[in-house]
Amino acid sequence: MSAPPKMSWPDLLSERRLGNNDFKPEPTRSTFVQDYDRIVFCAPFRRLANKTQVQPLYAHDHVHHRLIHSIEVSSVGRSISNRVGSSLINNGELNEGQVVNIANIVQAACVAHDIGNPPFGHSGETAMGEWFERLLQKQSGVFSGFPSELISQFAQFEGNAQGFRILSNLEMYRGSGGMQLSHATLGAFSKYPVSCNDKEFLQKRGEQYVGLKKFGFFEAERKWFSEAAQDLGLFKRTVEHADYWVRHPLVFLVEAADDITYGIIDLEDSVITGELPFEVVRDLLFKVIGDTNKSVSGMIDLDAIAYLRALSIGAAVGAAHDSFLANYDLIMQGKFSSDLIASSHLAAVFKEIKDISRQRIYTARRKTELEISGKRIISNVLSGILPIYDELAAKNWNASSLSPHTSQLVRALSLDLRAINDATSALHGMADFVSGMTDRYALQISRMLSGT
Repeated sequence: MSAPPKMSWPDLLSERRLGNNDFKPEPTRSTFVQDYDRIVFCAPFRRLANKTQVQPLYAHDHVHHRLIHSIEVSSVGRSISNRVGSSLINNGELNEGQVVNIANIVQAACVAHDIGNPPFGHSGETAMGEWFERLLQKQSGVFSGFPSELISQFAQFEGNAQGFRILSNLEMYRGSGGMQLSHATLGAFSKYPVSCNDKEFLQKRGEQYVGLKKFGFFEAERKWFSEAAQDLGLFKRTVEHADYWVRHPLVFLVEAADDITYGIIDLEDSVITGELPFEVVRDLLFKVIGDTNKSVSGMIDLDAIAYLRALSIGAAVGAAHDSFLANYDLIMQGKFSSDLIASSHLAAVFKEIKDISRQRIYTARRKTELEISGKRIISNVLSGILPIYDELAAKNWNASSLSPHTSQLVRALSLDLRAINDATSALHGMADFVSGMTDRYALQISRMLSGT
């Protein structure tokens, strides 16, 4: 019996740039380092500095926001990649140059992994989805006759899909591949290689695959994802009329870096903000390290937690490396359907960390207050800009025909209406505008629109 087919590293590390068939790699600068540079210099990445990670911003200067989180994830992702790459060299799977490329690809994908998230943390996604679902059900104004097959992708607004939209369409070369990142970096970025409708259909059919938990691209960007996936050699699976692709192997390293970072860092932040006592966090980190006798006597509490945090990340990097190697064949066959940490020897303690975070950090009063106010702010902003798009639809998408008051509002908000020519692009325009806001700017615009 022949061995199951595997994805190929030369294909998976493709340097081809999205939407740019004339691209030629520079001899002195890695394509994937260029990807990283393009991401960290773009405006959506800078805005992460004023977007909530877990703890509400401005309450404490030392807790994490999304930009710092993204940088830390990229550092952890690079560490995992270097260890995995070295082992794959020893196993004859890779050569030296490919290991460097893997580390650079993962670092770039990690630094971009939250770039599509709206203000106010994950509750912002829920708030946007709920608002779109309410209005789409009314089928009035700009929503009149909206295609039923496109409703779910707005009603289930997804930051991962918005991130792919930013990278592949909106930034730099708008409509021509966006940032024109390498196919490899886009593949490593895409945790959920499926559209919303296909994801829903496949879930109802009982299809079991880790990449189907959420959706990773809007229909507007399907062609861009398909281009990258085909070049990368990602296996495509079809169930009746629904398609999905298997994950790029490096997605598992990006995901592990995120899981490690937020799991451990949320604990550290919880000590700073008082959600968890020092002793609880200390003992959890001892379990991650695997050494309950590690001495932190003589250290002040925050210094001890910082020290244990560093050791814990190192231990978790090793666990992710071991898990990747243990599941390597299944990963390369597109059959691995878990995450690396949940499949590692640290699975139990990371589950314990998630459980206590859900019970005592994510439900803390200050975070709950943020979610309630954030939901109202996002609803206010979307409701405040809706009349612009309703009028635009009534004027047959001719922005020059808008009333003086509406035109004034467009100028005040710096809304870009150039690409708005139907209901779908209008909804994307609204989602692009609101999801791109920082927490502070969303509050400012909400106040302006409501006159408060």
